[in-house]
Amino acid sequence: MTAVPDAGQLSAAEVGSTSSTPPLIVLVGPTASGKSALGIELAQRLDGEIINADSMQLYRGMDIGTAKVSAEEAGDVPHHLLDVLHVTQESSVADFQDQARRIIGEIRDRGKTPIMVGGSGLYVRAVIDVIEFPPTNPELRSRLTLRLDDEGAAPLRQELRELDPESAAVIKDDRRLIRALEVVLLTGRTFSSYMPQRAHEPSLEPVVQIGLDVDRTLLHERIARRVQRMEDQGLLDEVRTLDGAGLRRGRTASRAIGYQQFLQVLDGELTSTDAIEATTVATRKFARRQETWFRADPRVTWLAAPAEDLVQQALEAITRLRR
Repeated sequence: MTAVPDAGQLSAAEVGSTSSTPPLIVLVGPTASGKSALGIELAQRLDGEIINADSMQLYRGMDIGTAKVSAEEAGDVPHHLLDVLHVTQESSVADFQDQARRIIGEIRDRGKTPIMVGGSGLYVRAVIDVIEFPPTNPELRSRLTLRLDDEGAAPLRQELRELDPESAAVIKDDRRLIRALEVVLLTGRTFSSYMPQRAHEPSLEPVVQIGLDVDRTLLHERIARRVQRMEDQGLLDEVRTLDGAGLRRGRTASRAIGYQQFLQVLDGELTSTDAIEATTVATRKFARRQETWFRADPRVTWLAAPAEDLVQQALEAITRLRR
């Protein structure tokens, strides 16, 4: 394994090996695995800047419930694509792709190392792979949404099974159901045909992907502690404030884990104790989905975490894998 200095800062040129372009370093893995902390450590060592790839951390005011990095934690490391959306706005992977790629270019122009950190799998893939995004039609989407409200999901799911059985087999939530039908009715192509293919090489060369692998039992313990800490830090008050700012009108933000559960506390449907338990269970399920997504990508190099020498392991992996 190639040795890397134990201390000090590596220049972007040193990280980039034979290429004058600093590699894009991507840190992925399940929630509560330690990605944010590792990203900051690597940025300090590699003269880097961080690009957020957590879809819920795009929203202003959603701080406690998303475990967003604080100014104190970030220190002197610049962070990009945090707090760029109001909770009533709908996030767009296509918009994120454009913004993230532009920012990566700007970081490289400054001679710095871009480090993308987050567990939103499609957002990560949108940046590093060749992905075509289908068009949208607000009028068609509105009609489909009205049908969903009037008829329920079953007729729409049956229609999607007939038009795009591959997508119908994997789509579980109503939001993606509407989107899949919108795409197939608008373009004549299946929604699944727009999904990224694992065979694609990264479009932003060079790219190094590192995943954090945490023992399942330990990860569950970390998730439970994190959710309890969120409640202790005032998640209910944060949700109350965002509710006043229109959280319930946000098609994306209102569905965020933790926020939907604590909205139910405000409505008197759950106690805080119940909301903590429901949030913990939902987060564990989400972590499993994240692991499944990232494990399917053979380009990810996995490191056991936590570990005392995790930063050193990551630096060695970056040096070994750079192109």
